[in-house]
Parts: sequence; structure tokens; C-alpha cells
Amino acid sequence: MEIKFTRAATLKEKPDSSTLVFGKAMTDHMFIVDYDAGQGWHDPRIIPYGPLQIDPAAKVLHYGEEIFEGLKAYRIADGSIQLFRPRDNIDRMNKSADRLCLPRIPEELALAGITELVKTEQDWVPSEEGTSLYIRPFMIGLDAALGVHSSHHVQYIVVVCPVGAYYPEGLDPVKIYVEEKDVRAVKGGMGMAKTGGNYAASLRAGDLAEKAGYSQVLWLDGVHRKYIEEVGSMNVMFKVAGKILTPDLNGSVLDGITRRSCIQLLKDWGYEVEERRISAEELFEAAENGTLEEAWGTGTAAVVSPIGELAMGDKKVTVSNNQIGEITQKLYDELTGIQWGRIADPHGWIMKL
Repeated sequence: MEIKFTRAATLKEKPDSSTLVFGKAMTDHMFIVDYDAGQGWHDPRIIPYGPLQIDPAAKVLHYGEEIFEGLKAYRIADGSIQLFRPRDNIDRMNKSADRLCLPRIPEELALAGITELVKTEQDWVPSEEGTSLYIRPFMIGLDAALGVHSSHHVQYIVVVCPVGAYYPEGLDPVKIYVEEKDVRAVKGGMGMAKTGGNYAASLRAGDLAEKAGYSQVLWLDGVHRKYIEEVGSMNVMFKVAGKILTPDLNGSVLDGITRRSCIQLLKDWGYEVEERRISAEELFEAAENGTLEEAWGTGTAAVVSPIGELAMGDKKVTVSNNQIGEITQKLYDELTGIQWGRIADPHGWIMKL
């Protein structure tokens, strides 16, 4: 399917890559392809970045019929550009589409939208240490009717922007608050899908945690309200008594691609990785008896983010003396080394453009 291209009449001034913040400096173009029931996907195009024309009655505005992904393009030392596990993102997007009654998009079409847009915007891919081009594919239901049913007219859109570190702290340890009142998701709901509603459900607790001096919320399960699930924008892992623990994919936890990558690397290095239910009580007990050695979050935006403090109610514990731990640092170095082409990619995760 040929992608039509319309060049922007005026190109934006590119931001200083040494002062990039996350997700604000959008590039000059975007990719759009339409879907209509009975016709399928059609009219792929790269057009100037700008506002979308959406009917006020569109399903996405009223019923949250929306899914998205996040991945990055990296400029390596020889000046070329590469992506990290893009097919995994497309596969996960199609699983999210199934959950929200949106149409699956063919892998090659979704991938072409990403790669052709990145090639178009290649001058926007920064080269400073720790920077990248963030890629946001998303899909929205656009039927203009107020009844609750799935859409027959849908768009898949890709926008990109150069980014620096996700957290202002960079690779310094972050403070995390365990949320006991609000619930993000439950098994049978949409926790395993990457959809805006899950993130909207996290906003209140996230705002309260931020006002209290914490970077993110660590969610408990929605049934027992005792088992650790994930951080608002990351999966989470712990090193306890030499073992690596991470919550299992129970239907309400996102199957993170960085999580998968970390688990594979840890197994490559000979660590025992347990994917299971982990209670908050177990974690705090491990911290108190000295067996909680490290804690970190994993995700595309932050890559790997060390956790230096955990708080829940009136309990507060410091992890790894509020310093980045050995395994956390090794994971960060290995993953970013592969992503930026500094070290070999033993698992075939990289796609060169």
C-alpha cells in the first residue's frame, strides 16, 4: 500500500537536544491511515503535523475507544538510526485492539507508518547521550454517534518527538508511594491493554503522590488490595535475598516490552527470576530485615529507573541506601548499550532503518 506524502510548508525550529523534556516538542509531520468496516485499512499518508478534525460525537471522546503504544528510535555512533523491538509493540497494540473492539492493523502497515515517518523526520533524531526520538502510535474510534457500540470508522496515527529523560531525576533513585485507596485495574478489565482509561484512573492518586513529594504510585491489586502490580508508567522488579521478583502477568498488569527484555537479560546472567504475586507486606518486611537489596521500574519511557524509597501509609523504607543498585545499573547499561548500538544485540531486538 503506497504511502502518500505531503510536506509541511514551514518547518519548525528544532529544540536544543541538551535541554529536551519528555513529550512536548512534536516534529513537522505525522502518519495517518483510515479504517472503514467493509473496506479495511486505506489511504495511508504522511501529512503536516497539526490538529485532527474530529466530530464532537466521536466515540473516542465519550467512551474512551482508544489504544496506544510507545517506542523509540535511536541515533547510533555512525549516524544511522535504529528501533528497539518495534514488532513487539505492534503485536501488543493488536492485543489491546482486541480488548477494545478496535480493528487489528496488519503488522507491515503499522510498521511502515512508523519507519517511514521516522525516515521523514530523521533530522529530529537527537544524538546527545540519553536522548532519542519517542514514537507514539495510537488508534481511535471515530464513529459520530452517542450510542455505546464499537466504531466502524477508525484511524491509526503516529506522531514522534525528540525526548530526554522521562523523570527529572534522570537515573537518580525515585520515591514511590504505594496506593491503598484507588484501584488502577482488575483482572477481566483493561489492565493488560495499553489504553488511556488505565492512565486516567491513575491521575488522582498520582497527583496526590506528587504533592507529597513522590515521583509515582505503586498500585496494589484491585481485589485483595495487598499484592503489588505496577507503577503508573512502569513495570516493577525487586531483588530480594539474591532472587529477582516481579509481579506475574495476571490480566491486570501490562506486558511490558522492557520488562520482557530485562527478564531475558537477567536469565542470561544466571539470575533466578520469579514471576509471582508479591504482597506489599512481604516487600516491607524484606526491607526491614535487610533482604530487599534493590528495586527498580522498567518501561520504554524511563528504560530502567531505580527506586530509592518506598512508602505506604505511615511506613517508609529506604532501598539500596537510596543509591542505584548493581543490577539496576547493569540492566540500564546493557539495555541502553543495545539500543544505542554500543554493544552487541544477542537476541535480534534491533531493527535498523
